[in-house]
Amino acid sequence: MEVIVSIASSFWFQSIAKIILGCMLAGIIGLERSSWSKPAGFRTHALVGVSAVLVMICGEYMSELYDIDPSRIPAQLLSGIGFIGAGTILRDGFNVKGLTTAAGLLTVTCIGLSIGAGFYLGGIVATLVAYLILSYSYKISDRLDHFSILELKVKISKNVKETLAEIEDNLTDYNVEIKNIKRPNKDESDTEEEVIKIVGEYNNKGFKKNELLRTITSLKNVNEVSET
Repeated sequence: MEVIVSIASSFWFQSIAKIILGCMLAGIIGLERSSWSKPAGFRTHALVGVSAVLVMICGEYMSELYDIDPSRIPAQLLSGIGFIGAGTILRDGFNVKGLTTAAGLLTVTCIGLSIGAGFYLGGIVATLVAYLILSYSYKISDRLDHFSILELKVKISKNVKETLAEIEDNLTDYNVEIKNIKRPNKDESDTEEEVIKIVGEYNNKGFKKNELLRTITSLKNVNEVSET
């Protein structure tokens, strides 16, 4: 019995247990991200979690050997994780995607550091809370009014002003609030073909985007409609 207790309390056994537990907890968050086809999935999260645990263990190991501050190396990890998080953030017009995944990577880093420091309860509870937030928060947000940006590029062959007025009426009928309209050739003849860029905002609830696009496309002088 004493041998088992001795082995379980040894630095090497605890290090292995921490790495495995950190991989499992971070992997749980990664699996949730993978289910949504996000850029950073199970492998990325698991590797970040293992790395965080290992960095924390290295800090403790070096502090025992060289009598240095064990928090110095983990502090650098928190700064460096920003580079990985930035790689998951994508700009799509007015929208930004990947912020939640980047925040998830920061979360699993902190979870790994907690496990590496021996704060098991904190790491496990943080994993459960993070998983619940990522998995079920959309059910709450879907009940609230939230808006999205609609960006259209419309090619009009002639009678631009008249056709543009019809498009504005269609957008109003579909409860799209127009934010900006760009006419690159507004000082030229109204009979020349123009490509108009329109930016609007709409409520996600009940919005029929495809139907709106078909309505605008069916207008007499509209040659092409596309989202940007």
